[in-house]
Amino acid sequence: MEDLKIKLAVLWLFYAVAFLVVLTLGLAEPGALEQLMAGEIGGMKITPELMLLLAILILTPLIMAFLSLTLKGSAIRWANIIVGLFYTGLQLFALVGNLAQPSAWAILMEVAKVVAPALIVWYAWKWPK
Repeated sequence: MEDLKIKLAVLWLFYAVAFLVVLTLGLAEPGALEQLMAGEIGGMKITPELMLLLAILILTPLIMAFLSLTLKGSAIRWANIIVGLFYTGLQLFALVGNLAQPSAWAILMEVAKVVAPALIVWYAWKWPK
């Protein structure tokens, strides 16, 4: 059981780091810094609400990593399944968006960000009874 909890926590940490890497590498794309300085990113206006959403999207996997190690019983199993499904869907949407403007590094990172939460769901689903 402890081995499974560690796998889940590491996968959540992997996802969080991959998310931050994408944000960082995205700044190196031509025109990205100019957009950022103009108050836009990816065609969206940077608002306090967008910043809050990004903070939640980054913090949630970190919280899930901690909870995966500390919670007991079926609560953590279902939390990993539900949150993992949400992040898998979110990243599939992002992957499709990146396919429209192909960039090898972005596609690689988006695939990694789909695989990690999908594995989380798989491991949580196979949780021993």
